[in-house]
Amino acid sequence: MLIDNWSRKAATSLLLIVVVALGTRIAFAWHKERQISAQALSIVPFQTETGHIAYSIASGKGFSSPFQRDTGATAWLAPVYPYLLAGIFKVFGIYTLRSFFAALFLNILFSAGACVPIFYAGKRIAGLGVASAAGWLWALFPNAVIIPFEWIWDTPLSALLLATLLWATLELAESRRLLDWSLYGLLWGLALLTNPAVALLFPVLLAWAAYRTRDNERAVRFVKPALAAALALICCLPWTIRNYVQFHKFIPLRSNFAFELYIGNNENYDDQHRPRPGVITQDREIVRYLHMGETAFMEEEKRKAVAFIIAHPRIETWLVAQRFVDFWTGTATPLATLRQADSLWLCLILLCNDVAPLCAFFGVVVLLATRNAYALPTVAVPVIFPLLYYVTHTSLRYRHPIDPAVLLLAAIGVHGVWGWLTRKLRKTTGAESSVA
Repeated sequence: MLIDNWSRKAATSLLLIVVVALGTRIAFAWHKERQISAQALSIVPFQTETGHIAYSIASGKGFSSPFQRDTGATAWLAPVYPYLLAGIFKVFGIYTLRSFFAALFLNILFSAGACVPIFYAGKRIAGLGVASAAGWLWALFPNAVIIPFEWIWDTPLSALLLATLLWATLELAESRRLLDWSLYGLLWGLALLTNPAVALLFPVLLAWAAYRTRDNERAVRFVKPALAAALALICCLPWTIRNYVQFHKFIPLRSNFAFELYIGNNENYDDQHRPRPGVITQDREIVRYLHMGETAFMEEEKRKAVAFIIAHPRIETWLVAQRFVDFWTGTATPLATLRQADSLWLCLILLCNDVAPLCAFFGVVVLLATRNAYALPTVAVPVIFPLLYYVTHTSLRYRHPIDPAVLLLAAIGVHGVWGWLTRKLRKTTGAESSVA
């Protein structure tokens, strides 16, 4: 009995879950770091738009030059993570091994930290057992272990912020304190300035929290949500003003949507419905960007992408379907990719990426079938967040910010299906016993 109680406490210990999450990520990073030269680790991870902008900031050139060459001010990315990385450069040196380890350590902290909000969100939605299962799934999920090392980007921070927003939304529905609503608005402001893709969820989660608030007077009920929305927008306002001053154009958070749209919808596709359409040559587009400047380049990309979408509705429908599969499995051909996997580790990654959304679908069914009070905001995350990527292009990295919520739904789904099967078995056993 004592051993059973200890095992139960260990399995439901949030502290242990977080420690294991940290340990797995650190162990993977240590293993990979030993296989790569120090010189490569000092430079290669920062050869992205994020790293180039951070370099410009740390060098005193401001938020500019996403492709390393000096091209002037940019709004290619939202500001939070590039400025965070620039701060690391200022402290530990530009393109140094120490900067890489500092950025990696922060990514690991962000990723492991997501266990906390997803645990408490799960506890509120479905109880301690589901909360613990969701925490353990995130702690050991292969993508969550790999991405902090592979991408010096805002991805782990976005996962932490989105998981925290879901938890905060569930908690806020029970709160009357003005301070809680104010902090909620500030949290949304930080998330929007980190990853603007979460903007689609902002009105949905806020509206649900406003609807569920315990204030009885209708006039009072909407004051606090309005305050939260105002604070979120005020957080973004300085950045929007900066963009208007720099580009003489309304750019709320980032400018590169037209480029992302064109990557997924361009003249490389034809009416022949090839099994896997050719992708755009990004290097060619970067050369055009350097020649034209950001504003003119984005306007041209938008014009070409929209023209392609209008001219090829049949192909566009097919591409959206392909992106849907790609977003949720990491490849448009999951079965073929699994058969071609050349290692057990790769098979594990592919299986986890495929099984997680399948179990999450069962979680959605369970929440809706049981009319769970928290179904709407929880289900909204995987339903609404990917819409942007269905019309542009996809990557497992793009799914990663909602993976904590996906694994929470997976835990709910497995728990619900297991409970249903158990009840079914008991009824069958009971009926057989009665007959006997």
